[in-house]
Amino acid sequence: MNYYDIQTFLVIAQTRSITKTADSLYLSQPTISHRLKALENELDMKLVSRNKGHKTVELTAKGAEFLPLAERWLELWKETESLTASQDKMYLSIGCIDTLNASVLSPFYRKLLREVPNLYFNVSTHQSYEIYELLEKHEIDAGFVFHNLYFRNIVSTPIMNEKLVLVQSGSGQIQERSIHTNELDPERELYFTWDGNYQIWHDQWISRTKTPRIQVDSFELINSMLEEENYWLIAPETVTEALARRRNVFVSELANETKPPARTTYLVHNRFMSPTLESTLQFFSQELKKYLQEHAFAGTGSEAE
Repeated sequence: MNYYDIQTFLVIAQTRSITKTADSLYLSQPTISHRLKALENELDMKLVSRNKGHKTVELTAKGAEFLPLAERWLELWKETESLTASQDKMYLSIGCIDTLNASVLSPFYRKLLREVPNLYFNVSTHQSYEIYELLEKHEIDAGFVFHNLYFRNIVSTPIMNEKLVLVQSGSGQIQERSIHTNELDPERELYFTWDGNYQIWHDQWISRTKTPRIQVDSFELINSMLEEENYWLIAPETVTEALARRRNVFVSELANETKPPARTTYLVHNRFMSPTLESTLQFFSQELKKYLQEHAFAGTGSEAE
């Protein structure tokens, strides 16, 4: 067996499609079929069933049995590669939500670079659902998400809870420390979908029948849009603090009878990890926990431990 044949099989198992697998790996469909056939010949078993007239493929009974073995084989291969490169270096590939990178994790990454010279990490920005998919395919080692979704091979751990507050651009059109959303102009809202629970709350209290006029999906876009007067945003405290370091904003509590649900951040990883990766991730998690507690980020007490 070789890495590329195993990788191809795992992506097929994820996508249930030769076409999607080819697109995902930037290869031709004949190359995907050739790799799968080579693996099946080597194992002397049929792994995938192709039904005529159907675009999708299914794992055979043997293919389903082989799937967890293939996942563990890939982790062992990664571990061997790491040992070959250096026994002293730690490698970690991280996928993260944009706003968390900008508001919390960037300073933490800089701290690790200064204090842990043998740690090498690759950080990329994605949406929550993309991070889960990348973990399933072993394309990243760990991720930070706001949506706690169910994936068979993914383990999630809550690391931080924080309340949401109202942020107004400039000195604030309404200069009160507690404001009800009924007092705000919905046409001036910068809407960010923090998680599913927040979206439900938002639909009940703000946009009952209307789609928000302005929807944003990144910290830099929020920061740029707040240059305009009289715009407002409901955001977690860490995002609010990061914005306040860059510009003049007016922050208020929400006076609604029902407060928006706290935003929970989860650390997620694939349950199938090599001993080397498990050790590296454990070290990273411990350092992150200390960093969050030292900087008194909201909700990093016992509830999020």
